[in-house]
Amino acid sequence: MTDTNMGRQDAVGGQGGAGAGRAGVLLGGGLAAVLLAAVGATGGWLLAGDGGTSSEDPLAVASTTGSPTDRAVTPRPSTGRATPSAVRTSAGATKGTGLTVPPVVGTDFVEAREMLRKQRLGWRLVFGGGSGRTVENASPAVGTEVTRGTTVQLQVAGPAPAAEVPDVVGDNCDRAANELIDEGLYPRYVSGRSGEVTRQEPAEDGSARWNDEVSIWCGTDGPEQPTSKPTP
Repeated sequence: MTDTNMGRQDAVGGQGGAGAGRAGVLLGGGLAAVLLAAVGATGGWLLAGDGGTSSEDPLAVASTTGSPTDRAVTPRPSTGRATPSAVRTSAGATKGTGLTVPPVVGTDFVEAREMLRKQRLGWRLVFGGGSGRTVENASPAVGTEVTRGTTVQLQVAGPAPAAEVPDVVGDNCDRAANELIDEGLYPRYVSGRSGEVTRQEPAEDGSARWNDEVSIWCGTDGPEQPTSKPTP
C-alpha cells in the first residue's frame, strides 16, 4: 500500500514538475517576446529618425536651389523695365525739339511766310474781306510746339493782293514750281512733273492774285487748244 501511494505521489509530483517546466518555458518565451518588441521599437525609432534626417536634406537643397532662382529672376524684370523707360525718354527727346510757331500775328503776311519758311514749316494763306495785309490769327497758335513740316494757317485781314506771274517756260519742272511758290502762286501740273516746262498759263506778267494756280506742262508740248472758253 505504501509503495502504491508513493508511486502515485511520484506520478503526481512528476506531473507538477512538468507543469512547472512548461510554465517556465512560457514565461521565458514571453520575456523574450517583450525584449524583441522593445528592440524592434527602438530600431524602428532609430530608422524613423534616420528617415526624417534624409527627408530634411532635399528640403534644404530645394530651398538653396530656390534662392538663386529668385535672385536670377528678380533682375530680369528690372532690366526689362529699364529698356522701355529709355525708349520713352528718347521718344520724348525726339518730340521735344523746342520748335514752336513763331510770332507771326500782327506782321505782314509775306514776312510771316518767310518766318515759317526759315523754320521749315509749311503755310496756308487765308485772305479775308477786310483791309490790310496783317496776319490776324494763326493755327496752330503762336508758341505752340510743332514738328518740322507742320502747316500753319495764317488768317490775313484783307483780300489777296495782285501777284506777278514769272516766266517759267524752259525751266526744270521742279525749279518752275519753286519760282511760282515764291511769287505766292501754286503750280498745277497738267502733263507730268519731270522734264522742262514747255508751256504755262497764264503766261508771264499775266493777271493773277496770291493763291492763284498757274498751269504748267512738263516734258511734253502743251495742248494746242486754248484753256479758256473762246468768245462766241
